[in-house]
Amino acid sequence: MVSYLLYRTGQAIVLNLPIKLSYKIAAFLSDIHYIFAYQDRKAVRENLKIIFPEKTNNEIRKISVRAFRNFAKYLVDFFCFQRLDARYIKNNIRIENRHYFDEALSKGKGVVVLSAHLGNWELGGVVTAILGYQFYVVALPHKDKKVDDLFNYQRESKGMKVVPLGRAVAACLNALKENKMVGLAADRDFTEKGVIVDFFGRPSCFPKGPAAFALKTGAAIVPAFMLRNEDDSFVLKIERPLEFIPSGKKDNDLVGIVRKYKVIFEDYIRRYPDQWYMFRRFWIT
Repeated sequence: MVSYLLYRTGQAIVLNLPIKLSYKIAAFLSDIHYIFAYQDRKAVRENLKIIFPEKTNNEIRKISVRAFRNFAKYLVDFFCFQRLDARYIKNNIRIENRHYFDEALSKGKGVVVLSAHLGNWELGGVVTAILGYQFYVVALPHKDKKVDDLFNYQRESKGMKVVPLGRAVAACLNALKENKMVGLAADRDFTEKGVIVDFFGRPSCFPKGPAAFALKTGAAIVPAFMLRNEDDSFVLKIERPLEFIPSGKKDNDLVGIVRKYKVIFEDYIRRYPDQWYMFRRFWIT
């Protein structure tokens, strides 16, 4: 109940203030949170140190502070979804390589839109839906049902279809067979049945769902990332569909596909480390 009231209060404040002022307040509050959230701060710094072993502690601290601030802005954007429309997209979001979506859909086997907990993946999904695509997204249910309902309402009010993690397999397969798009944040495994691959030089567990869906249905895997610019506008970067020829050996193919897109994740996280929101120790110990 406390979490729900906090989210509703935050939403009410954001919707009654100019967006730039909301960002400033969010950044101020995130700086306070950074001081007191020892475990989150420690986890972010440890993750960054693995990605950038050559950087000094001061450089790591500056990146981690920006990560906290950007995540606070991410929440502001999430609360503002009801303001989103085609005009907002035209004025604030640049879309790169939209033709990759259309070319993948033209094959009639659906599209797995692959992203990470980077930038604003929620905004990316909503924008994709507003652009007219039939877009399904898999979401981990919040333990507080009221918070879960609030979050799902924010997503579905703009046309996205939310699939709870526990019922994701059947729903995603059906959507892909109907030539729809399924969005997955694939840099964190919640099932404990993932694929172990090398990530920034250390073993990490990645979900095998995206690869399994593609192998099962023939759907294209198209990486895409909604990234924040310095002026708080956005760019939706859509990458070329992954190229992969299955060998027929399922386990090998799963690992092979995961290895292909984890390289893309590494590249984006290196370029936008202050937009990777991983507030827990990421790597296997």
